[in-house]
Amino acid sequence: MTKKVESYEYQAEIKKVLDVVIHSIYTNKDIFIRELISNAADALEKFRHISLVEKDFIDEDLPLEIKIELNEKSKTFTISDTGVGMTKEELIENLGTVAHSGSKEFIEKLAEQKNNEAKLIGQFGLGFYSAFMVSNKVRVFTRSYKKGSKGYIWTSDGISNYSISEEEGIARGTKIVVELKKDHEKYSEEFSVKGIIEEYSNFVSSPIFIDDKRINTVQAIWVKNKNEVKQKEYDEFYKFLTNSHSEPFYHLHTSSDAPIQMKTILFFPKENMEIFGFNRMEPGMNLYCNKVLIESKVKEILPDYLRFIKGVVDSEDLPLNISRETLQDSLIISKIRKFLTKRVISFLIDMAKKDEQKYLDFWKTFASFIKEGINSDFENREKLAKLLRFETSKTKADEKTSLEEYLKRAKEEQKEIYFLNGKNRQEIENSPYLESFIASDIEVIYLYEAIDDFTMSALSEYDKKKLVSADKSDIKIDKKDDDKKDDKDSKENYEKLIKWMEKLFDKDLEKVVLSDRLVNSPAIIVNPDDTMTQNMQKILKDAKGGMFPAGKKILEINPKHSLIKKLLVLVDNKKEEKLLTQITEQIYDNALFNAGMDLDKSRMVNRMNDILEYAINSK
Repeated sequence: MTKKVESYEYQAEIKKVLDVVIHSIYTNKDIFIRELISNAADALEKFRHISLVEKDFIDEDLPLEIKIELNEKSKTFTISDTGVGMTKEELIENLGTVAHSGSKEFIEKLAEQKNNEAKLIGQFGLGFYSAFMVSNKVRVFTRSYKKGSKGYIWTSDGISNYSISEEEGIARGTKIVVELKKDHEKYSEEFSVKGIIEEYSNFVSSPIFIDDKRINTVQAIWVKNKNEVKQKEYDEFYKFLTNSHSEPFYHLHTSSDAPIQMKTILFFPKENMEIFGFNRMEPGMNLYCNKVLIESKVKEILPDYLRFIKGVVDSEDLPLNISRETLQDSLIISKIRKFLTKRVISFLIDMAKKDEQKYLDFWKTFASFIKEGINSDFENREKLAKLLRFETSKTKADEKTSLEEYLKRAKEEQKEIYFLNGKNRQEIENSPYLESFIASDIEVIYLYEAIDDFTMSALSEYDKKKLVSADKSDIKIDKKDDDKKDDKDSKENYEKLIKWMEKLFDKDLEKVVLSDRLVNSPAIIVNPDDTMTQNMQKILKDAKGGMFPAGKKILEINPKHSLIKKLLVLVDNKKEEKLLTQITEQIYDNALFNAGMDLDKSRMVNRMNDILEYAINSK
């Protein structure tokens, strides 16, 4: 039997709060279902804890569950729980005056920051009122768990007032009946509501039923101890999370209490769709609070270069806004990001040590992301460098090595790590830049990708050893005393030729020098000290449509090569000046070609024909 109905007028300030909640907070109306489920789950958790301590409560046999009833005919959405319920006083405090949510403080803040209501309201736990976005009227049937408690009905349209009446026959817990507005009638349809629950509330620990059918069947395995979770469970959860048909490559299940409380599962997929020219991967991390989804595909949880990782972060420490669509405190997310980034890198380092071959399979797929991280993440650059793998002059074509392994093989006196870029292994091994390193048994890292030069430049050094491109001009390789004496003699002998060549190439070269690195080639083009590599300049020039100023180069000539020795003779022969010029220009063009730089091909071909004609006629 229904008792007397008592009506309560909302205060002006509370009307303002409700107006903001209803019209300003949520961009996605679906969220109201998540909010009501979250409140119901909280009520059940509170009762679960109370029942362990207190023994004096009503309806002991009621199962702890959430039920949703949908009625398309009456256009209603009803949700009920068997949790703690509310007394009349709690109804007024929690739903009537919004005092429980700090309405006074909210109003004060609102006065200070007009036009910023949606941001402010997130500080004041008002999720229940999101139901008014989609309803004409909301009725709340509730009864406290306490012995001797009475049942009540709270009713409001969210505009002017609310009423409370005593009601017989109400069981422990809370039931909310939402009478839907005409343009929101889809929330009385099972298909729509089921999809929303599966997206936002699938991992709520209490069972959720829609018209007596269990909806949330997937367990929130991230809150379990990792020793309790089987590999098959991880695989199935990954497939559910990503809609993938394959298992993950790795998974990382971790928890932390400091610097922030959180439970996390990260999955490393087997596929990298960016390799195949598909669009850039979207972030794959979902953010939860107590197993309720706050936001999916959160880009702030991990740095962009780890966007391929999929997973879940669940933290009770999150200060959320009421819509749970944005986060109040970026500092919290920053702490999560910092912790997880370091954890991911350490995990991959451990996996590489545990099973190098499996890690190399991962590297083959996701190498570009690690290199991207070295270019962008200064704080973690040194540790990321431990994940790099390369072919080198001392590995086979199908083998990879780390920088750490490179240094273990290096001679004790070697102070630098050398690398060289080319289109493929064959091109690099035929490069004149490699000659002196092979002759001196110094290992050189082979780089094949455009990003590699930028990665080496960003990294700069590893284990206090400077990373140096083999096309730099200031490379010095120790020689025997006899070779040093020969160099001194050569410098004096070739002084005239060098001056002549510098005059010939005055517009293109900074200078001409004798090379102490060449073995079989007559000449090479090198960069002046402390400038970017030849390959990097070429990439930037192509990217800027040929407008990138590459600057003058240095031409190194090999005094022991027969062609250079012949030039030394020709430079004193005035009658052969044309031949001297043509051969010198051809040597220069050959050096440009080996460096991958632009040259006038038609002019080069005509010159070669002239030289061939001269060679035939001289026989």
